[in-house]
Amino acid sequence: MKVLLSLLLVCLCAGAWSSGIYRWVDDQGKVHFSDQAPQDQAAESLDLQINTFESVTYESLGKYTIERPSKKQVIMYSASWCGVCDKAKRYFERKGIPYTEYDVETSQQGKQGFRQLNGKGVPIILVGNRRMNGFTVSGFERLYQ
Repeated sequence: MKVLLSLLLVCLCAGAWSSGIYRWVDDQGKVHFSDQAPQDQAAESLDLQINTFESVTYESLGKYTIERPSKKQVIMYSASWCGVCDKAKRYFERKGIPYTEYDVETSQQGKQGFRQLNGKGVPIILVGNRRMNGFTVSGFERLYQ
């Protein structure tokens, strides 16, 4: 059981948002997970879920290799269904703060950036070399100053 869970976790991390995850059982009863459906087996397509952050955390971009925004440039990784993302967008628009948004489900650049950031939920907001997971007005203002 631990092997199957480990395999699933590896598959999810390796290519979870590039196209999808497929599960199938071979003739010997061994369960497989992959980001590509097998040509000679029936496979089940698994839906992955991206969560909305329940609380706000901060960190430096550090080792992450994505394009880094300038000191006052805002980049947000979001999802269309995310209420917290909508709250952040409304705040940016009300305050006249320019931002670039990448949807982690529909945009290839969004999927890739989210994966490179080791994203676990949305929104992820980048300002300079700092990262905010989630959104609060007071937290963003501290980050953006």
